[in-house]
Amino acid sequence: MCCGDILRLSESKCKSCNHVTITDDVEDWVYNQLENTTHLLHGVVHANGYGHLLRVNGREGGSRFLSGCHIMNFWDRLCKSLGAREISVMDVSKKYGLEYRLIHAITKGHPWYGDWGYQFGTGSYGLTHEEYMSAVECLSNLPLSLFLSEAQRPDYRLRDTISYYQSLSETGLVNIRDLFCFLIGLIHDAHMTVSRADDVTCKKRRCNAAGVSCFSSMSDIERVEGAMLRVLRAVSGSNWVNWRTLKGAVCKVASPELLDYCLGELGGKAIFGGMVVNTRCNPVTGAFEYRLEAGNSFSHGTTASNKSLRSKYPSEVNLLHDLRYLYESLLHPHKMLRYDSGGTRTAATSSAQKLLDCKHFVKDYRPEMLPMTSVNRIRLSCQVVLVDETDEAFASPPPELIVLPRNATVSDLKTEASNAFQDVYLVFKRFQVDELFGCSSADDSTPVKLLIGSTELVRVQGKCIGKNVLSKFQRERGIERWTVDCSCGAKDDDGERMLACDVCGVWRHTRCSSIHDADPVPVRFLCPRCQNFELKPHSSGH
Repeated sequence: MCCGDILRLSESKCKSCNHVTITDDVEDWVYNQLENTTHLLHGVVHANGYGHLLRVNGREGGSRFLSGCHIMNFWDRLCKSLGAREISVMDVSKKYGLEYRLIHAITKGHPWYGDWGYQFGTGSYGLTHEEYMSAVECLSNLPLSLFLSEAQRPDYRLRDTISYYQSLSETGLVNIRDLFCFLIGLIHDAHMTVSRADDVTCKKRRCNAAGVSCFSSMSDIERVEGAMLRVLRAVSGSNWVNWRTLKGAVCKVASPELLDYCLGELGGKAIFGGMVVNTRCNPVTGAFEYRLEAGNSFSHGTTASNKSLRSKYPSEVNLLHDLRYLYESLLHPHKMLRYDSGGTRTAATSSAQKLLDCKHFVKDYRPEMLPMTSVNRIRLSCQVVLVDETDEAFASPPPELIVLPRNATVSDLKTEASNAFQDVYLVFKRFQVDELFGCSSADDSTPVKLLIGSTELVRVQGKCIGKNVLSKFQRERGIERWTVDCSCGAKDDDGERMLACDVCGVWRHTRCSSIHDADPVPVRFLCPRCQNFELKPHSSGH
């Protein structure tokens, strides 16, 4: 990974490349790295345990070897190792040119990042978690019969496409969720089949290029396949056998090149007794798997390499073409077909727009305190209370962990607590603890263990000495003061396009003010309240 992929902001120099960063430009420096597609991952973990996942560049983003799932698995393990508290992500990613947060909401009930525990954080335009989940259920449970009924003057292309995939599925496709789950599954299987075939072809080319004869005769191939089939016969029930296990079971039969070739050709092989080798890509691990099934029992997840079986399903290109068409016809709020004249389409359009408006997701790691290795230490979660803090916008920082000797005094606690918050937060560079909250009468020489008892949480009270020149870092917006009061209910900046009233200065969303995102901001803008105020004198004069 390159410098800047993971950066603890309390440090001023990258340990791997010695890049020096200063407080004033660290954020600009981090965001400048986002345009570098050679980086597989961009994330920031602050010294207080809170962080942001900024970008993942999997195969679609330029990676030659790692998928987005592999990178996310690494990121998740890294966050746990760093003791992260909460990580946020803005899901604006697209795949195949489609907004995948909408498709994943329909098929899984959560975004792609939800597979790693990321949940609804905040919605734009004042949306709540309850509204998000309601939109998921409304749109995903729309019955497909709505689009097939002759009474509704159906779009014949849409009707034929839905009917075609219903005929392919051996389980009923009843609603929109069923349809998209089935289609996504077919695309995944088709992609894995092509990838597997490409791997086998590449290995054969490398083998031939090296002048090595991988296969001495057809009898060698039959011998290896026979050994693999015996292993599959020995597996009881409907259990799948992954390729690594199957290869390991017959590893002494032939060379690794020949084993790889036979594994690639094994799918779809018919054997005596009407059994056929079925293959799939495990939806959880991503590993290629095999098992014996009756010749007529193949499911829609089959990825056999046998041409007659493969031809049952469309190619990956055709599947992606149908996915785009169904996405625009059934899910996209601005392109959705007018399939009825009632309120159903209105509800569907509104639900789809809400799902697109929910981009901010978070994962709460809830790090557990590791067991103490020494009985002579005290571990405390320390929360700060500022004296004479009159700024209503100021938010107290989360508690910090401090460790003290068993015989530590109140004076020791004050020193360690001051140091802890000074090290983590710029606004606390001159912070000093005055007293323990609720224990103002305690002397500095009083042992801490006598005051806290069995609790692990202590509140300290203090103030920042002198003028704090770094006060602009107290809030994300800096020292600016402005008010958001939009008709959608939003009371703060949610990242969406806004404009301020030229009279009262209150900010509103352009979309909520009937200004399309593609339209320029008007030279003069008045909010509804100020418009009514300006109209009153004219109306009273008549």
